[in-house]
Amino acid sequence: METNISLPKAPTLTELSPNKAVIEIEDLYPGYGLTLGNALRRTMLSSLPGAAITSIKIKNAAHEFSTLPGVIEDMIEIILNLKQVRFKLHGDEPQTVFLKAKGEGEVFAKDIKTPSQAEIVSPDVRIATLTSKNAILEIEMKVEKGLGYSAIESRKRDKQEVGVIAVDAIFTPIKLVNFSVEDMRVGDKTNYNRLKFEIETDGSITSFEALAAAANLLNDHFKIIAATPAKAEKKSGAAEEKVKIKKTEKEEGEDMTKIKIEDLKLSSRTQNILVKNHIKTVAGLLRLSESELLDLEDVGEKAVKEIKKVLGKMGFTLKQED
Repeated sequence: METNISLPKAPTLTELSPNKAVIEIEDLYPGYGLTLGNALRRTMLSSLPGAAITSIKIKNAAHEFSTLPGVIEDMIEIILNLKQVRFKLHGDEPQTVFLKAKGEGEVFAKDIKTPSQAEIVSPDVRIATLTSKNAILEIEMKVEKGLGYSAIESRKRDKQEVGVIAVDAIFTPIKLVNFSVEDMRVGDKTNYNRLKFEIETDGSITSFEALAAAANLLNDHFKIIAATPAKAEKKSGAAEEKVKIKKTEKEEGEDMTKIKIEDLKLSSRTQNILVKNHIKTVAGLLRLSESELLDLEDVGEKAVKEIKKVLGKMGFTLKQED
């Protein structure tokens, strides 16, 4: 009887456009098409890093409800357009990019000036339209790396300087991921799976890079899980032994009575009073009744109450009154 799960063929890629492709994985063991398809799709959509604008500063615009002379779009429209601009950062540090446009005409993402660590991958996104020769649009933008979608409220920041407008950021480089599973023949069996992905990115990574990154991320998780059972079993056994030891100590009251006063969870004042009265262990306390405790020097009702509470947690009580 067959006991091994056969592995699939390497993925094949068919490009539909520069940022869109279909990737097929054939010869998957029955049921593995859906298993891998769900895991890879969810990982691609949620866990791949990307870059986006997180804050902007527009000259002569104090807030997002401002308007600029000679610019058709208001600030809200400009911000929405800027969210469509996609970047690729070569490094993990945030980068500042600048846009300066003057005179009549349309302003596009390709007009943004970037440092060497930042690259615009969507140059054709229209940002604004200037309608007069004297119109000026100057924007300073902060670009950062992140995962998924980041609302303004979820980003804890220091107080922003005047004129800086924080914006929601869509970091994920994935625009679309769909998958389908078909049955296929392998040898004399017809229930093997063909897994087909349709992946569209923002251009900062390719479709195949996105699939590979998701697979590597899942693989990193699986490696940790696969290496865990022996350690988990050992830890579980140690914990069980620890519980057993504690239980044995509790059952054997003699051992508990040897605990020193300094090791009890008593206040420093109460500990000092007991030691001063030559009571050094739990056994010494158990020989006394409540009234005998009160007869000791400096012992009051509060100290007795504290002592009874600690002894009670250990399963002990003071000596009964005669």
